[in-house]
Amino acid sequence: MLDLLPVPAGGQVLGLLPRLESVLAGGVPALAPVPADDARETRRLADALRPGEEVDESVALVVATSGTTGVPKGALLTAAALRASGEATHARLGGTGSWLLALPAHHIAGVQVLLRSVLAGTEPVVVDVATGFDPSTLPNAVAAMSGPRRYTSLVPTQLVKALEHPEAVAALADLDAVLLGGAATPAPVLARATNAGITVVRTYGMSETCGGCVYDGIPLGGARVRIDDDGRVLLGGAMLASGYRGLPDHPAFAEPGWFRTDDAGTLTDGVLAITGRLDEAVSTGGLTVVPQVVEAALAGHPGIAECAVFGVPDPRLGHRVVVAVVPAGPQPPDLESIREFACRTVDATAAPREVHIVDRLPLRGPGKVDRAALRDALG
Repeated sequence: MLDLLPVPAGGQVLGLLPRLESVLAGGVPALAPVPADDARETRRLADALRPGEEVDESVALVVATSGTTGVPKGALLTAAALRASGEATHARLGGTGSWLLALPAHHIAGVQVLLRSVLAGTEPVVVDVATGFDPSTLPNAVAAMSGPRRYTSLVPTQLVKALEHPEAVAALADLDAVLLGGAATPAPVLARATNAGITVVRTYGMSETCGGCVYDGIPLGGARVRIDDDGRVLLGGAMLASGYRGLPDHPAFAEPGWFRTDDAGTLTDGVLAITGRLDEAVSTGGLTVVPQVVEAALAGHPGIAECAVFGVPDPRLGHRVVVAVVPAGPQPPDLESIREFACRTVDATAAPREVHIVDRLPLRGPGKVDRAALRDALG
């Protein structure tokens, strides 16, 4: 039987540690984490997670995906898979340590911070992000962490905010590793963090793989990666989910032992590089444009703090490439400068033909840009 696990914000989340210890031990009823303070989101997730119904006894957690299509799915995670993920993470980072939780703990990245803490036998320090991430809370939070090794997990938008606060930067630089996942990290942001002494570890994975299973392009111990003939990334190994809740024939798990992602990538000398999402590609003027490639081309533009590329219907081109920009200063960049900058790296057909200036980019889950919301609002 699957039970909902209401996950509170802030320090109250520490009350869940005994239950999560039982989750890792196995042999207890499966739990589905949901936000305790958001009844509407809990109802939405419950439709996919189906609490109160039977679930295979090997399943320990059912974690909702971020819902690229707007409809989340429940990844079936066994205790063995969760332990394998946590143990492989600590092995890659150099040993067990204490963790700082700065993400919502009903998402896989947040709950993994709690689970790794249980495995390490340490109590995490918690930053309350119920009303948003405040970088000014980092110095005191990091100072409260015990040693000898200290870690946290963030999404790129949090790192962007932290880099504007010298005290937050110094606090993050004191940590042994800052795991960064949930979305691609712009190269200039990564360079700024590295130059500031922050030990950033870029992670790739999802709820279906118990979170990040590839660190800085290299699979964790027990994880497997391959690229199919279409350039699609497939993931396998000890931390793989056993499928989706109520969807036994879902094509993503059609091949035993592998999860078929929607990401395109390359594998060179054992190092994985993600080039973008296949389901977000824009067909324009006979060319297939991967938004993340154009975003990477624009990452060094001096007038752009953040950007997101997407497609909107166009009677001549099929779709035209559009970019939403959070400006880096008081003077927003114009379309001409954006196209000129993009064309240094990508074909002119892929360069944005329309620009929208926004205060912030809409997100889904803890850190992924919601391109559908942008299309609805700006298309």
